[in-house]
Amino acid sequence: MHRGKGMKFVGDSRVSAERKPNIPKDYSEYPGKTEAFWPNFLLKEWLVGAVFLIGFLSLTVAHPSPLERVADPTDTGYIPLPDWYFLFLYQLLKYSYASGPYTVIGAIIMPGLAFGALLLAPFLDRGPERRPHKRPVAVGMMLLALFASIYLTWESVVQHDWEKAAEQGKIQAEAEIDTESDGYKIYQAQGCISCHGDNLQGGAAAPSLVDTGLTPEEIAKIAKDGQGSMPAGIFKGTDEELKVLSEFIANVTSK
Repeated sequence: MHRGKGMKFVGDSRVSAERKPNIPKDYSEYPGKTEAFWPNFLLKEWLVGAVFLIGFLSLTVAHPSPLERVADPTDTGYIPLPDWYFLFLYQLLKYSYASGPYTVIGAIIMPGLAFGALLLAPFLDRGPERRPHKRPVAVGMMLLALFASIYLTWESVVQHDWEKAAEQGKIQAEAEIDTESDGYKIYQAQGCISCHGDNLQGGAAAPSLVDTGLTPEEIAKIAKDGQGSMPAGIFKGTDEELKVLSEFIANVTSK
């Protein structure tokens, strides 16, 4: 049989006895299609990163972080709230089976199982398929984790008292308080410090007494008759002590 009329060579299946190193071709062999990583490609990456960094810094200057007042460990009425990406874990700790004596379950065990399952997903589903409907284990675990995170985050947001949190987090004006004055001593003796704070800064249970804008007579009336959440009859001192206290509070102003 003559070559070319009945026999065709489709390839050479022989394996070379001499093993040659697999050296990738130099980028210069592909003009216009590749470039050197250093410094060409890396320089472009740095330029893009610098643009985003400058933009981010500009946003931080134009819109500063909404800081709250200095933390007060004695304020038991403060309602904490973590950043948004921890809200689902924060909400998880509100349920009875994951809080109180079972805090370890909500803080360590359940999140550990969830993240551990996501880490093991590639090993549990090792099939070659990449279409979602043909990877039920990995896709199902991913959808379950996504739904649980979104649901718990939403529940945490809708259950939080945003108005009260905004009030408790306000930075109060600072004032120079004369702790040796008779008015401050009466303020301490009457227990006002437990609600209004040692610097009259207020708290979750009572408003600030700095820059009230009220006259001594108005303050004395509130101390005797009450106002808002403050009931009547809280002040137990004499009329003279009430006069000294009301004048002291009326003169407390911020710097």
